[in-house]
Amino acid sequence: MTSEETRSNVEKALEEIRPFLQSDGGDITLISIEDNTVKVRLEGNCIGCSVNQMTLKSGVEMTIKKYAPQIEEVVNIS
Repeated sequence: MTSEETRSNVEKALEEIRPFLQSDGGDITLISIEDNTVKVRLEGNCIGCSVNQMTLKSGVEMTIKKYAPQIEEVVNIS
């Protein structure tokens, strides 16, 4: 998979998860993809949420891996 295809698939995954984050007053922005690691920024209510790491790993990372299985990790850049 080319880097363009990977980026496109990650964006599709974020579009799938974004409505759930927005319904709680949050959002997510793709910062970069480097060495099979996706860097995102959680925004809005997601910043101070006590379960944002669970959301990041169980929701965002799982959804991204569904679209781009080569991704190994998703990290939040604050």
